[in-house]
Amino acid sequence: MTRFSRTDIIGLAVLALMLPAIPAFGQGIDFTGQWVPVYHEDGPERIPGPELADYAGLPINDAARLRADSYDANRISAVMEYQCRPHAADYNLRGLANLRITSDIDPLTQRVTAIHTRINFHDAERTIYLDSRPHPPAEAPHSWGGFSTGVWNGNMLTITTTHLKPYYIRRNGVPASDKRTLTEHWVRHGDFLTIVSIIDDPAFLTERLVRSQSWALDPGQRMGTNWCEYAPELPLGEGVVPHWLPGANPYLEEFSEWYGLPFEASRGGAETMYPEYRQKLKQTFSTLDRCQRYCTCFNGTGGCNLR
Repeated sequence: MTRFSRTDIIGLAVLALMLPAIPAFGQGIDFTGQWVPVYHEDGPERIPGPELADYAGLPINDAARLRADSYDANRISAVMEYQCRPHAADYNLRGLANLRITSDIDPLTQRVTAIHTRINFHDAERTIYLDSRPHPPAEAPHSWGGFSTGVWNGNMLTITTTHLKPYYIRRNGVPASDKRTLTEHWVRHGDFLTIVSIIDDPAFLTERLVRSQSWALDPGQRMGTNWCEYAPELPLGEGVVPHWLPGANPYLEEFSEWYGLPFEASRGGAETMYPEYRQKLKQTFSTLDRCQRYCTCFNGTGGCNLR
C-alpha cells in the first residue's frame, strides 16, 4: 500500500485547488481569424443561385412546396423591405460572404466566454455564448441572428440557435419558419474550418436537413462594410407583392427540363435526400445530354457560362 507523507498530502491539496483554473480540454481549438468560403459544396446553388422550383434533396412538406411555388424573384426588387434584409444565421453559412471570427476571453480563467461572427453581407453579426446561459422563452423576440449557445465536445464546438426570424432554406423561395432550430458542429483542421449545419423545422420539414460548408483561413483578408440602400428598383405600386397563385406559376418545370430530370424528382421531399432515390429515376445518359445549365463546368471555383 502506498503511503503519502505530510508534504505529499499538502502538495496534492494545493494541486486540487489549482485545477479549476486550468482551461477545459475542448477549449484548445481557436476558431478566430479571417475566413474565405470554399464553394466545392453545392457550388451552383450558392454562387449563381438555385433554379426556380428546384426543391431536390430537401425534406419539405406540402406547405413548404406550396409557399415555394408561389415565389416570384421580382419580390426582392419590388418590395423595398426585402432589398436590404440580411441573411438569417442559418442561411448566412451558405451565402456569398467572407467570415470573421473573434472571441471574448475571461481575464481570470482565460476561458472563451463568447464567440462573435461577422459576415460581410449586410454586415451581419452574431454572438455565440459559451457561459452556460439558458435560451430565452419561446415568446421572446426573434432576430436574424437568433440566440446561440455553444458547448465543447472535445475539439468540436456544438452550437444551438433558436429565436430565428422566418427566412428561406434555399434562395428560390423554399421557406424556413420561426419555429426552426439550427444546430452546428464546428471543426477545424489546420487552415480549414468545416461547419455541419442541421435544421429542424416542424412547420416545413418532415426530417432534419443536414448540410456542410467550409472556409479557408486568409490572414491577409481585411473585411470592409457592405451598406445597403433601399431604392424602387421595380415600381409596381404601393402594397404590391409579386407572387404566383396556386397552379399559375409557368416556370415550375424549367429546372427538370434543363437538367433532364423527371418532374417529380424536382419537387423534393425526404425521399430525394437519399442515394437510393436514384434507383427510381428514369434518367439515362441520353436524357443527361439535355442538360443545359451547370452540368459539367462547375468545379467549385465558378467559371460557368449559361447557354
